[in-house]
Amino acid sequence: MDIVFNCPHCGLSLEVDQDAAGQQFDCPTCQKMVTVPAVAAVPIKTTLVGNAGPTPSPIEEKRMAVPVSQKPVESLIQKPNKSLEMAAKESKPGIRVTTIRHSDCKEAGKDKFDEVVSDFLNKIGDQNLVSITPINYSYLDNGSQKLFTDFGVMVIYRG
Repeated sequence: MDIVFNCPHCGLSLEVDQDAAGQQFDCPTCQKMVTVPAVAAVPIKTTLVGNAGPTPSPIEEKRMAVPVSQKPVESLIQKPNKSLEMAAKESKPGIRVTTIRHSDCKEAGKDKFDEVVSDFLNKIGDQNLVSITPINYSYLDNGSQKLFTDFGVMVIYRG
């Protein structure tokens, strides 16, 4: 026969073999020390069988308890992290860095590097510009599998 009891700390319903009466263990939910109580008297249920009178039959009484925790509930579905651009826009103003690469400014065979850099500089404004530095970089062309060298600018600004 099993002993059914609740953890005195968190209320979790526990069931152990009667041989464990008096032993101690850590509760699987709250990790606090729990002592298994002694075997309780089993309630007797009587039933009528014919004219013989009531016949005792032992039944097991099981108590169910919903575990209650004082810890804050964690969400199982977490929201994705904000993009770096969103985080930068929402954060307090500080020094920012943006790199504009020449290879990213080619559209339909037209070179729009000067236009993209000018638009960006107009957007941040002269008063926020700290420095603009030319850069050289290399990249691997996927189509030809050749290594190309190109240029760009690194813009440091307050924003």
